[in-house]
Amino acid sequence: MSKEIVFSGIQPSGEPTIGNYIGAIRNWVDIQNEDKYTCLYCVVDMHAITVPQVPKDLRKHTLEMLSALMAAGIDPEKSILFIQSHVPAHAELTWVLNTITYMGQLNRMTQFKEKSKRFEEASINSGLYTYPVLMAADILLYQAKYVPVGEDQKQHLELTRDLAERFNNRYSDTFVIPEPLIKEQGARIMSLQDPESKMSKSDADENAYILLLDEPDVIRRKIKRAVTDSEGVIAYNDRQKGIKNLINIYSAFTNEDVETIVAKYEGKGYGIFKEDLAEVVIEGLRPIQESYKELINNKDYLEKVYKEGAEKAEYMARKTLRKVYKKIGFIPR
Repeated sequence: MSKEIVFSGIQPSGEPTIGNYIGAIRNWVDIQNEDKYTCLYCVVDMHAITVPQVPKDLRKHTLEMLSALMAAGIDPEKSILFIQSHVPAHAELTWVLNTITYMGQLNRMTQFKEKSKRFEEASINSGLYTYPVLMAADILLYQAKYVPVGEDQKQHLELTRDLAERFNNRYSDTFVIPEPLIKEQGARIMSLQDPESKMSKSDADENAYILLLDEPDVIRRKIKRAVTDSEGVIAYNDRQKGIKNLINIYSAFTNEDVETIVAKYEGKGYGIFKEDLAEVVIEGLRPIQESYKELINNKDYLEKVYKEGAEKAEYMARKTLRKVYKKIGFIPR
């Protein structure tokens, strides 16, 4: 019995935040360790250049992300771990999918609207506009049945499904129609300074996020400064979004349910809770940080991983691309 294929990618932003870890990477590890899936995990450096990048920093950040994924538990013996630009079929399929993508669909993409606010209209590049099509190509190339996504990516997956169905209807069955794998609990870790916004490394305030490699004293400081409220009671509700977010982080690192945590801190203040939470996070990140330091300094091993991963991914991608090219009428080489 063949295994179902899972695909997901992450941008090379350097060190991930604990939001990336809790909301995505840890979920990838859990999926990888289930015997029923073949998992492809990709550092999407082609997506990264939709905003300006310093070339040497992009290379550095790509290797940092690759190391962080493995330090967090992605095993290149169990999963296919690779760098997006090492498989040219991603760009090739994107062009084909562009020709069946309607501008009206791209105009509705909320992430484009949000990201484009940072730029003058005259300087918004077309890659930022069409990158959901590249995302669709990423998924469809590997005939992925499942895509682990957060709520903010569901719209892009719907576009992917639309394009797969449109191509299949026009040229006959070619692509698997992908479905989301959404982890409900802890899937969205919010900013420590603005619990209405998702935790992001691009936040101007460094106290808003915790990086996977932050030193213990930095973690203590950031959690101590985390926004709470004036109620002073450890409770889990949408009226107290700051403390709710901190409870979610505590739960994610200890695997304790919310009710247990709230009961444990009944009658105690935010200060005590924050002190304990800082130690929970520090201890949870310690083995990841130790593993990362070994990996990032082993360039030969990193090269071996991404080369072998690219070979495996390329083999799968080419099979799909050959089928697509034949169906649309291209003459095989």
